[in-house]
Amino acid sequence: MSTCVRCGLSATRQRVVIGSGPLTARLMIVGEAPGRTEDEGGAPFIGPSGKLFFALLQEEVGLTREECYVTNVVKCRPPANRTPTPKEIETCRPWLIEQLDRVSPRFILTLGNTAGRAIFAYQSGIGQVHGHVYRSGKIQGVPTYHPAAALRGGPSVVDVMRGDLGVIRRLMETA
Repeated sequence: MSTCVRCGLSATRQRVVIGSGPLTARLMIVGEAPGRTEDEGGAPFIGPSGKLFFALLQEEVGLTREECYVTNVVKCRPPANRTPTPKEIETCRPWLIEQLDRVSPRFILTLGNTAGRAIFAYQSGIGQVHGHVYRSGKIQGVPTYHPAAALRGGPSVVDVMRGDLGVIRRLMETA
């Protein structure tokens, strides 16, 4: 995966951002694509939105970053942090499936529309689907807003994310 050249994103990336965390994690966090900080640092969600998200995860679910497997749908940064194209998502999909197979999480939390649609195949916007429980095979999961939306949208988005994290916490507690 670290030398992938399947799509044009390979020409503009600094590094492939594969994922991080234990291969035995019960919870997999899936985002959209690496941003500038992640492209430079080589790990997912290490910028400001990641810091916010993992503080919320600790507060609402009681899990640290080190207890979760964290990845993105697309492993290379799209230019100017644009949304990955459907072709880029499809080209990168085998890598995500390989990660799902290797980690075999019981639960998934998707961050933002791109990740939620790639995992749960819904068509609605995140405003309609956040906090609902979905299944992807034997895995249960919950979509929520991307933490970058919380940085832009402020406390009201953070409050919604807290509620969504409560849904995943209850799922994990009853499993």
